[in-house]
Amino acid sequence: MQKHMLKWGVMLMIAVAAWIGWGTPQALAQRARVPQTGQTTSYAEGDDGDFQAGVPFPTPRFKDNKNGTVTDNLTGLIWLKNSTCFTATWAEALTAANTLADGQCSLMDKSRAGDWRLPNIKELLSLIDYNHSFPALPADRPFSQAADNYWSSTTYARDPTQAWFIITGEDGNTNFTPKIERRPVWPVRGGD
Repeated sequence: MQKHMLKWGVMLMIAVAAWIGWGTPQALAQRARVPQTGQTTSYAEGDDGDFQAGVPFPTPRFKDNKNGTVTDNLTGLIWLKNSTCFTATWAEALTAANTLADGQCSLMDKSRAGDWRLPNIKELLSLIDYNHSFPALPADRPFSQAADNYWSSTTYARDPTQAWFIITGEDGNTNFTPKIERRPVWPVRGGD
């Protein structure tokens, strides 16, 4: 009986130690997989270009799937290759992205309505390479001509009549604007 209880006691201690991370603080138990900014030029010791912290961009960053889509090897997201296929108000952009399918916008991927969506602001920001500007996109991008800005699916929380958009044509800044304005739409699919 004592041998049986000792066995359960040891197992309980192992389970508790595993649960608390073997002494590792929970905040350090998992690292965030934040990508690098892309900035490789250092302007001062200790700046972003000096440290280049984060997950490095894969080489190649993008894969042209030869079917009207491009896979981002950093995020796993699949982007429409024709990044200037349509322009719309925010509500129209949601519908256009959600109904996009094979045969539209040079797609030959057998996708169906509902496979695509309007990206959120963080997904759009994942495309930005801060080592470039005009446009602020990676040099090895296989997308057709990029627009100056794109709608996101993210509503501006302070004013639900506005939504966030990204300015790719300059330096990758974000801003918000009334949803009734017309802006380019760059659909995406995939992601967790």
